[in-house]
Amino acid sequence: MVVSSPSPLRTKKTRAIGIPIIDLSLDPTTLSQHMIAACQDYGFFKIVNHRVPIDVISRMEEAAHAFFSKPANEKLKAKANPPTPFGYGCRNIGFNGDTGELEYLLLEAKRSDTSSFTDHPTNFSCAVNDYIHVVKELTCGLLEMLALGLSLPDTHVFSRFIEDTDSDSCFRVNHYPSVKGQSNQLKPTHRIGFGEHSDPQIFTILRSNDVPGLQISTVDGLWIPVTTQPTEFCVFVGDALEVLTNGRFKSVRHRVMANTSTKSRTSMMYFAAPALNEWISPIPQMISPGNLRLYKSFTWNEYKKAAYSLRLGDQRIDLFKCHSTLC
Repeated sequence: MVVSSPSPLRTKKTRAIGIPIIDLSLDPTTLSQHMIAACQDYGFFKIVNHRVPIDVISRMEEAAHAFFSKPANEKLKAKANPPTPFGYGCRNIGFNGDTGELEYLLLEAKRSDTSSFTDHPTNFSCAVNDYIHVVKELTCGLLEMLALGLSLPDTHVFSRFIEDTDSDSCFRVNHYPSVKGQSNQLKPTHRIGFGEHSDPQIFTILRSNDVPGLQISTVDGLWIPVTTQPTEFCVFVGDALEVLTNGRFKSVRHRVMANTSTKSRTSMMYFAAPALNEWISPIPQMISPGNLRLYKSFTWNEYKKAAYSLRLGDQRIDLFKCHSTLC
């Protein structure tokens, strides 16, 4: 795991190197092995030939654009009201003072009231629900391919968490306005749009437009810029999947640099999470005399509370590491 430094810009270099791009039309054996290698080496990969209907994607992007194009006072009507985190937010992206150069919508993956987000709530709600439905199916399929590649007896060992009707999965749309031409003590290329972190959930499926900014970190702290094409999705291993695989898959640390384009950056993330009362622990097949247990057992609710009690860039998963063979 990469140790987060007080200033990631000061100590970590950025370089463009190859990022796994996986074709989902490959035969299952080859596909699963490519995915496993990517999850082990990067904790991240891009996918093509995913068969997610382009009209579903387009309608969600259009709905997001319509919302973020509203005047600020209109968007604030959808502002999140604590203790719930769901709704509209701007710049304040964490519970502990974490900030960024963005605005966002955070929604439950279950059907929820979106009437305050748009003048056409039915259209907006349909776009959100249709998009969540297809990316949830995509997520479950990817997780089952990983279980197949690991030769696990139950190929639903990961996907069952997401298929649960009480799943705590959520959906977020980030909007990064262009900062081109704005003055700041840091150069625009050194401003943070969304700070360094790993996702606490099992899996994240991201779709973004063609505006750059996303970067992932390798295990040795090298930052890799990620560019995307309209035909691609990005897939991130989250903390919970690292625990379930006893550290074989690595939860990837990532960030978004502030937008210097004349065009705004929009990204849509489906965060696949278990139900709050589900227990997360290394699955038995991932533990052996040569692979000792690395993590304690905990409920998703316990991990979620602990994770969000810390700063965004903290190594939250470290709180649940084993420190003895009696873990």
